[in-house]
Amino acid sequence: MVRLVQKTVRVEDVKGKIYEGTLLGYDSNTLSLCLGDVRDEKGGRIHRVFLYGHSIAKVSAIERPFNLEGLAQRLERVFPKMVRFYPEAGVIVVMDKIRVDETGVIEGSGPAAERVQSIYERFIKEAE
Repeated sequence: MVRLVQKTVRVEDVKGKIYEGTLLGYDSNTLSLCLGDVRDEKGGRIHRVFLYGHSIAKVSAIERPFNLEGLAQRLERVFPKMVRFYPEAGVIVVMDKIRVDETGVIEGSGPAAERVQSIYERFIKEAE
């Protein structure tokens, strides 16, 4: 579920009503959700919707999730034994100083960071 935060999801409740919007947050204990910029099944727009876990029948990801694990494996080929993947945080750390997420290099600079960004960009093109 953590990988779906800030992604577009479709939620169906137990009564069959469908909501589509950006998953802003969730409670892992109750599985209650907060959606933003929501469109309901009739096309109506709602700023925020809070759905309680007991009323949710199904949650579907609209966007294909980014394959961070595949990127980590690709980086491991170029930087052997210097890549750590943290799936719960959605981050890859290279050489203990370069941080990469699904948007690219988010921390680090220099030739190694440029190389990591280049590998990331090639990985994105191949995935399309």
